[in-house]
Amino acid sequence: MSSSSTPPPRLFEAREPVFPQRVSGWFRRLKWWLMLFTLGIYYLTPWIRWDRGVSLPDQAVLVDLANARFFFFWIEIWPHEFYFIAGLLIMAGLGLFLFTAFLGRVWCGYACPQTVWTDLFILVERWVEGDRNARIRLLRSKWGSRKWRLRVTKWIIWLLISVATGGAWVFYFSDAPTLLADLATGRAAFVAYGTIAVMTLTTLVFGGFMREQICTYACPWPRIQAAMMDEHSLNVAYRNWRGEPRGKLGKAEGDCIDCLACVNVCPQGIDIRDGEQVECITCALCIDACDNMMEKIGKPRGLIDYCALSDEENERAGQPIISVWKHVLRLRNIIYFTLWALIGVVLVVMLYIRSDFSASLTPDRNPRFVTLSDGSIRNAYDLRLSNQTGASRSFHVSIKSEDPLRLELQGQSVLDVAVPADETIHQRVYLYAKPAYLAAGSESSPVRFWIEETSTNERSFVDTIFAGDTR
Repeated sequence: MSSSSTPPPRLFEAREPVFPQRVSGWFRRLKWWLMLFTLGIYYLTPWIRWDRGVSLPDQAVLVDLANARFFFFWIEIWPHEFYFIAGLLIMAGLGLFLFTAFLGRVWCGYACPQTVWTDLFILVERWVEGDRNARIRLLRSKWGSRKWRLRVTKWIIWLLISVATGGAWVFYFSDAPTLLADLATGRAAFVAYGTIAVMTLTTLVFGGFMREQICTYACPWPRIQAAMMDEHSLNVAYRNWRGEPRGKLGKAEGDCIDCLACVNVCPQGIDIRDGEQVECITCALCIDACDNMMEKIGKPRGLIDYCALSDEENERAGQPIISVWKHVLRLRNIIYFTLWALIGVVLVVMLYIRSDFSASLTPDRNPRFVTLSDGSIRNAYDLRLSNQTGASRSFHVSIKSEDPLRLELQGQSVLDVAVPADETIHQRVYLYAKPAYLAAGSESSPVRFWIEETSTNERSFVDTIFAGDTR
């Protein structure tokens, strides 16, 4: 067998580190404000206090996993109300479709957690190591005391941000001040430390080291978004009919002087002049960079801008382009918005008309009934009462039936049941039928259980059957 000294061809190129250059402009300021807003919500929300009585932590936003409940200020979502969560998820999906059909990957460029935390990590990197050129020189330099000092300083700050991120996440699932004290003293549950460790690791790796690779290779949305966009969607694009042929300042026939400002500021490391690319997250920083350069050389802004493919022909001919509102008010966008708004209205209406207590009834199946010594028949049921308020409440139980049935609550001398605040109790309930009823030979009889709140007289009912003897 002959051997060759020629190495096999490489199937993949090694990653080239991306060092975005600092840029100023309208879109960069917008991204700073959105980063402050979203990070502020994430880190501070668990610390907002809200009076929830003595049975629950006084926390405005709380995910109570033990009882499968979700608290958001004055709103409480219980397990049987999962349709609220499903509705919000559907609204989030439709919102993504709407914004993508209108402005491309605007979510990815401004509000995606990967983008927000990567922006924050790049800000720290720039603060510690310097702007783009300084970071490139540091990368290519040999390891020495200065390089170690800068890198370790950056990594420590990244690690602190990552730990804070993981810590903020677990605070949503327990009382934040109490959990913080338990974490600091080593009394917290192992799952809390484990969750913080996983969140810390993923934040550090995704935001600090993988960065654009997550958006390009791991995230499925770049592939899905293609189906949401058409020629009328506004997207960040390079007007090549205006910029080409490019060249150096004073020699270029087009407006593009090949300064690479748009490339240097791109957090994805791409050249927007190559056309639409799956890597582009439409962060619009290239717009700021290009506009700044156009102003310096006395050219009109907008060489790189939000524009639609359908406007290209008119722009090339020097004709007025279609109004932005015509791109917005299209049938697809109107349908997306109508569905989104309709679901939102339905959820709000259901939220305000829902009862703050619920009842369910489960009859015993084996056996369906028991014949007592006096010949009468007894049916047993499991009554489940949920009190969805912050105060204890009392409920009166009664029945309505065409047959003479007697109601009894196990362990109760009266037909009233006390339910503590924000709790669910299970009450054993019995129905009895006299022997005279059995003579009718009926197999089952419909029964309606009425549950009435004793102080407000609010009522709810549950229908079931009374199982009899077929003799």
